[in-house]
Amino acid sequence: MPELANLSLVWVVPIFVAGAIVVAIAGARLARVADALADRTGLGEVVAGALFVGAATSLPGAITSVSTAAQGAPELAIGNALGGLTAQTAFIAIADLAYRRANLEHAAASVTGLAQGVLLAGLLTIVLLAETFPDIAVFGVHPASMLIVLVYGFGLRLLTKIKDEPMWKPVRTEETRVELTQPESGAGSTGALWRAFLLLAALTACSGYVIGEASMAIVDRTHLSATAVGTVFTAVANSLPELVTAIAAVRIGVVSLAVGDIIGGKAFEVIFLSLADLSYQGSIYSAFSPANRATALMALLMTTVLLLGMLRRERLGIARIGFESAAVFLLYAVSVVLVWV
Repeated sequence: MPELANLSLVWVVPIFVAGAIVVAIAGARLARVADALADRTGLGEVVAGALFVGAATSLPGAITSVSTAAQGAPELAIGNALGGLTAQTAFIAIADLAYRRANLEHAAASVTGLAQGVLLAGLLTIVLLAETFPDIAVFGVHPASMLIVLVYGFGLRLLTKIKDEPMWKPVRTEETRVELTQPESGAGSTGALWRAFLLLAALTACSGYVIGEASMAIVDRTHLSATAVGTVFTAVANSLPELVTAIAAVRIGVVSLAVGDIIGGKAFEVIFLSLADLSYQGSIYSAFSPANRATALMALLMTTVLLLGMLRRERLGIARIGFESAAVFLLYAVSVVLVWV
């Protein structure tokens, strides 16, 4: 969007905010559409949250990372992807606050949710390893980017098998919320659901491009670093669909979709780096800064804490949320401070 390069900061900031608002509104509508599609396809709420909502609500971030990397702003692209990981983990804690009956990780406990978290940790490890390797490329793409896509594809297949043939299950309690498998009446035809899904996804994708262009303009017109803008402002703006969708899902009682949406969206954040690597002239991993590395490690730590909370399944804790949500809030605050300092 070349026009943004000629606008003053007074106009760029409102454009950035407007793009974030559109992303948030479209993301809110995706919750019910994805829940209905989960029932129609038989994938279940957790897998559907990763595949349907996770992909669609992650489109703004993907477009931002790809477009900014293609225009020679790798710090912004990397910060957007990695900042989305930490922000979305904090969003689970916010959704936990919105679910007052019990700790969200307790109510939404499932083997597929745990498997998603482990898959995410593996993908993050590949990214951190790639950042330490020499700047190599095969057909213009770092081998790690190819590996990330392959591992994610294998992970989705594994998630489906785990759902269909679970080898163990979490203990059922009075607060456990099972996945709904019956199609909702009045949800419309499957074709209508897909059309609504694609329309909302297109809206978020276009808004992601606007956010990316506005973020580059903000960096050009201020003394803020591209890493800080990407990790904090751009990442949060692009991650708003996950937050709004998770809260909406919690309010209608599909807590598994809320958890699957955010964890699935986080996995797509890692895929962003592969796409950015494809559009960037060189290896995107060679552009990692110490702040990027710290953010990636913090995201890995936050995911580990979340997994521990899902295994422990504390019913109520601080402010009626689990210890993991309280720890995630603290870790996210630390990650933001690290980026700015």
